Amino acid sequence: MAFDFTSTKERMQGAQEALRRELAEIRTGRSNPRILDRVEVEYYGAMVPLNQVASISVPEARLLLITPFDKNALEAIVTAINVSDLGLNPASDGNIVRLAIPQMTEERRKELAKDVKAEAEKAKVAVRNVRRDAMDAIKKDKEMTEDQVHDAEDQAQKLTDDNTKAIDEIAAEKEKELLKI
Repeated sequence: MAFDFTSTKERMQGAQEALRRELAEIRTGRSNPRILDRVEVEYYGAMVPLNQVASISVPEARLLLITPFDKNALEAIVTAINVSDLGLNPASDGNIVRLAIPQMTEERRKELAKDVKAEAEKAKVAVRNVRRDAMDAIKKDKEMTEDQVHDAEDQAQKLTDDNTKAIDEIAAEKEKELLKI
C-alpha cells in the first residue's frame, strides 16, 4: 500500500498561494489595486474591506482611482488610507479619491526585497512543516513495508524540493520586479 500524498501536495501548494497573496500586496512603484486589500473602512459602524465600499481602477501607471459606491463613505475611505501603513496620501475631490503612487527610492526597493526574502522563507518553513507531518504519518503507517516507507520518504522530500524551488522562483520574480529601475 502506497502513501497518499494528496493532502501533502495541497498544503504545499497552499504555502505557495499564500506567498503569492503576500507578495501581491508589496508595492512595486506601479499602481496595483491589491496594495489596498488590507485597508478596512469604518462604514456605518462596521469595519469593511475597501473593495466592498468602492471600486478601484488603474487609469495610469502611477495612479489608483477609488470611486465609492456611496458618496457618504468618501471621508471614511480617506481616513482609512491615511491610517494604513501604506504611506500614501489620498486626494479627494468630493466624488472620488486619487492615490498617486510615488517613485520608490533605491533604498526602499532594497528594503522591500528583504521583505520578499523573509516572506519566501516563511513559505519554505511552512512547506518543511508539511514535509515533517508527512514523514511522521509515513512512519506511523504500520501497513507499509520498509522499502515502501523509504520510497514514500523520498517522494515527500522530492515534493518539498519542488515546492521550495517554486517558492524561490516566485520570490526571485518579485525581487526582479522590485529592483527594476
